[in-house]
Amino acid sequence: MKITLSKLSTKDLATLSQRIINSSESGNFPVISNHPLLTEFKTKYADYDQVYTKQIYSGKGVNVAEADKERDHVFRILKNYLNGYRKMTLLSNYQFAIDVFEIFKAYDLNLDKLSYSSQTAQMKKLIEELETSENIQKLNALLLLPSFNEMKSKHEAFELIFAEQAGANADLRQMKSASAIRRDLEKTLKSFLSLITAMKDIPDWKLLYADSNELVKAAKNSTLKPENNTQLP
Repeated sequence: MKITLSKLSTKDLATLSQRIINSSESGNFPVISNHPLLTEFKTKYADYDQVYTKQIYSGKGVNVAEADKERDHVFRILKNYLNGYRKMTLLSNYQFAIDVFEIFKAYDLNLDKLSYSSQTAQMKKLIEELETSENIQKLNALLLLPSFNEMKSKHEAFELIFAEQAGANADLRQMKSASAIRRDLEKTLKSFLSLITAMKDIPDWKLLYADSNELVKAAKNSTLKPENNTQLP
């Protein structure tokens, strides 16, 4: 009953392990039902089953990018509106537009093109300055207070999602690596199969060996490439 476990795909290794466990616990083979090596094997498989399909990272990157895109969009709308308004000197509040646009300039008119961390730092300061009573009055006079509140809301939403991603990624990194867990499972499964092989001539173990051997053969066949049956014309 020989098999190179390292050649099995992650899914095939999981399948073989589950089938061996199910067979051993079927009640048909009392000699193995309460064996300590079976208990150890089940523990290793449970660890492997938990992580072998997990992504390396949290998968929240798409949500973070979308949240950043939304705050960038509102920022650009405000910036472009102010840029146009400040040039319209016939409007009574154009000076307010000049004043607020200068604040945007102070914190980088292209902050939407910065990295997440740099943009967050700059936008936080921009929002804080725009929130002063004097600037709130100017935004209100320019009818831009709702847009400002929208930008602030989008920024806060981004920060929340980004924090969730950072926390999820940290949790995943603290988990034992999938490769290490696989090695542990392979080692225990190999020992388990070796035990059954060593005992195969003992009457109570013969059927267990035969059943396990069939499962191993099926796993080995899963790694074989199908023959090329294409015929020449």
